[in-house]
Amino acid sequence: MQITLTFTEQLNNSLQVGDTVWYLNTGHAGGYDTAKSSLAKKLGIVEEIINQNQNNQVIISNNFSNQPPNLDNIFVMFSKDNRANTSSLVGYYAEVSLENDSKEKIELFSVNSEIAQSSK
Repeated sequence: MQITLTFTEQLNNSLQVGDTVWYLNTGHAGGYDTAKSSLAKKLGIVEEIINQNQNNQVIISNNFSNQPPNLDNIFVMFSKDNRANTSSLVGYYAEVSLENDSKEKIELFSVNSEIAQSSK
C-alpha cells in the first residue's frame, strides 16, 4: 500500500528515498506532549519525493497489515537509515554552500566538519 503526503511548505532538504517516516497524533489543539513523544508510530518508508512550488509530495510505502491512520492532525517526522548514514564525509574534495533566508541579522558562530579520506 502507498500513502501520499502532500505539504504546502518546503520539505526538509535532508529527506531522501529510504528514510523512515514517523507520526504523532496531535489532536485538535495542534500540539503534542513531549513527555509522550516516544509514542511515535512508523508510517512507512519514503519511496519517492516530488518537489513542486506549493505542492510537495512524499510517497511512502506502508507494508503494515493495519490501515493507515487518519492523516489529519498528525505531526510528521523522519529518521535516516543508519546503515547508510553513519560515517563522516568521504573523499578528497568537498564544497559547502551556506544560505541564510532570514530577514533578520544572523551571526554564524561556527562551522565544523569530519572528513575521512576514501582511498590513497
